[in-house]
Amino acid sequence: MVELDQWLFVKINSEWANPFFDAVMPFLRNGTNWAPLYLFMLVLVLLNFKTRGIWWVVFFISTIALIDLTGNYVFKHGFERLRPCNDPNFSSQVRLLLDHCGVGYSFTSNHAANHFGMAAFFIVTFRHVFKNWVWIALFWAAAIGYAQIYVGVHYPFDVLCGALLGLAFGITTGTFFNKRFGFAIFDN
Repeated sequence: MVELDQWLFVKINSEWANPFFDAVMPFLRNGTNWAPLYLFMLVLVLLNFKTRGIWWVVFFISTIALIDLTGNYVFKHGFERLRPCNDPNFSSQVRLLLDHCGVGYSFTSNHAANHFGMAAFFIVTFRHVFKNWVWIALFWAAAIGYAQIYVGVHYPFDVLCGALLGLAFGITTGTFFNKRFGFAIFDN
């Protein structure tokens, strides 16, 4: 399994590299670049859905917090897998596109977990509002996850497991939100 993970990492990080992705992927994975999008989304929900919007924001932030804590304290500290760019037995094969590798462990990718969790929560809670447009959230999360591998800070398996963790939490908290507070005016 480790060999397959490393093989796919090399494919994504080096062999499938191109100048366009070399410019876009470091930008895409940087939180300060997409934070305004999430802030806009939170303000939009608060302005349009009032009290239910406040609860939506509380659940949204709780989803991220639960994912982040679980990813960090259960998985990262439980497995202690080195990042590809920090692994002394593998780092020579890594094309690092950032100015530093990052500290901490690699499994699971919290970037992937958080974004897939946010996407799942958004899809579950807003599928009646935005119809098929909600699926763009999964594309966005997948792009963030791919960027983690492309820039050299996570293995594909880290991203895949992070995505599954995020999806599990996002679907769970989104379903609970819908049962308790859902946007009833949009239900079929």
